[in-house]
Amino acid sequence: MKLFDRLTEVAKSMPQRIVLPEGNESRTLTAADRIIEDGIAEIILIGDPKEIHAFADQLHLPNIKKATIVNPADESVIDKYAPLFYEIRKNKGITMEEARLTAANPLYLGCLMVKNGEADGQVAGAMNTTGNVLRAAFQVIKTQPGISVVSGAFLMLLPEGLNFGTNGILVFADCAVVPEPTAPELAQIAISSAQTARNIAGIEPRVALLSFSTKGSAKGERVDKVVEALEIAHEMEPNLIIDGELQADAAIVPSVCSKKAPMSPLSGRANVLVFPSLEVGNIAYKLVQRLGNIEAVGPLLQGLAAPVNDLSRGCFPEDIYKTIIMTCNQAIGLKGKTPEVDK
Repeated sequence: MKLFDRLTEVAKSMPQRIVLPEGNESRTLTAADRIIEDGIAEIILIGDPKEIHAFADQLHLPNIKKATIVNPADESVIDKYAPLFYEIRKNKGITMEEARLTAANPLYLGCLMVKNGEADGQVAGAMNTTGNVLRAAFQVIKTQPGISVVSGAFLMLLPEGLNFGTNGILVFADCAVVPEPTAPELAQIAISSAQTARNIAGIEPRVALLSFSTKGSAKGERVDKVVEALEIAHEMEPNLIIDGELQADAAIVPSVCSKKAPMSPLSGRANVLVFPSLEVGNIAYKLVQRLGNIEAVGPLLQGLAAPVNDLSRGCFPEDIYKTIIMTCNQAIGLKGKTPEVDK
């Protein structure tokens, strides 16, 4: 079964409540209508109900009437969520008046619904910048216990004949968020990426911390950072199959690994590749994507206490549809309900 077929079936089996704060945006409404029609998730739209229904009629989207619509201009809505935001941010010096203004912002309102247990995840970014989407998530939902950094992972879906990763899938991280991670941050990115491998890719993670050095073949601060990250990751999750520092070929090619790192628990079969910096990760995924004509799915934001995913402002309805499905799977995984993974 192909990845998105499996993710769709999992989402259908345990429907999640997904907030779409850009409720009057045409691509978002088109994707939401399809999600509802396919029975994948319960959709919560934020916006003026009259505008949303009028827009849906104009676009011939009959299923939007089945969505829950929350109006950010409704005083009763603000009365409900502003105190929650005030409690979250009062130590930062926020006033109740400021909390009321912020609670009326759809990006924040959606996150407050997730925080309050009335939704399971949020998808936004068709109209908003990545910075705005992330800021709301950081301030309201925050990160998972033991994790202080949010990162971005891509699923690289390999064509038949390329026998790398597991089931033709490699997870690349961080390719989207943290420019120059410290050793503790790199360890956290590794742990979060392993979680993504389980919850989204459906594979048992085998994590490689990449470097230009393999097991001491080179020296320097950048190598030391990766070695330290490995030690921290072992402490965070002792049972995780992880190794470093490894050059890319030693991580994914068994014959190379047997020569360069014969004692590695990965045996050259890594399926999660953690890059030492955003610069390296971003360049790597784009080169693999373009030169290999390989599908890159993401970025998926990881490390948050509940899933919030960012869209490109140039996205298509199909992109939003797939991102909602992945967000559902993240929410399911965070609840510990993910089906068995492939090893």
